[in-house]
Amino acid sequence: MAIIGMDAQVPPGRVVVVIDVIRAFTTAAVAFERGAVEIACAPSVQAGRDLRRRLPDRLLVGESHGLRPADYDLGNSPFEMSTAPLAGRRLIQATSNGTVGLARCPAPVVLLAASARNVGATARWITAHHAGVPWTILRTGRTTEDRACAGHLAALLGGSAPDRADLVAGVRAGAAEHAGRYARKPASEKVDLSRDLSFCCDVDRSDFAMIGEVRDDHVALTAVA
Repeated sequence: MAIIGMDAQVPPGRVVVVIDVIRAFTTAAVAFERGAVEIACAPSVQAGRDLRRRLPDRLLVGESHGLRPADYDLGNSPFEMSTAPLAGRRLIQATSNGTVGLARCPAPVVLLAASARNVGATARWITAHHAGVPWTILRTGRTTEDRACAGHLAALLGGSAPDRADLVAGVRAGAAEHAGRYARKPASEKVDLSRDLSFCCDVDRSDFAMIGEVRDDHVALTAVA
């Protein structure tokens, strides 16, 4: 049982949970809440474009350095997902950390994506289906929110009842770290997280796990109650 960062090797033969709270897997969770049926997670912005050429009916969503690429339909924003018409749609998502993290897990027993929004459902699904199987939690970011979410999930998997308020505080602290970094950038490179933060802090709003199927050039996520 381990929590690791992106610089560590992901061991095979384990339940692997990839964490990205701000914002990839909060965005994905909101998309599923809105009725999306599958999200093809690409390991790079260009890989997302390549997938879209093969699958032109899909919405292309994501970010590069936090900002929506000009040829993408939507950004990596749970706020944007919350108002988009997604019922029955299939998406392609490419982000700097979350979808890259999924691509680093070639041989898991099962692969899941999680944020604070579905952390409880993730723990329940693992306990119901893979109790006793060793697990690894991969933090894709270096900021506080992913550490807090990973620790919260590990506690749930260990049978504890961690305080949601501590997780919310961790997410808010991580958002402040992101804001401090963006404040030093030119105006054209700044990312405004203000509309997304409430979605990222909404612990256990989603009642499903997000299960990943490893395919040749992407990971296909589906929501499973």
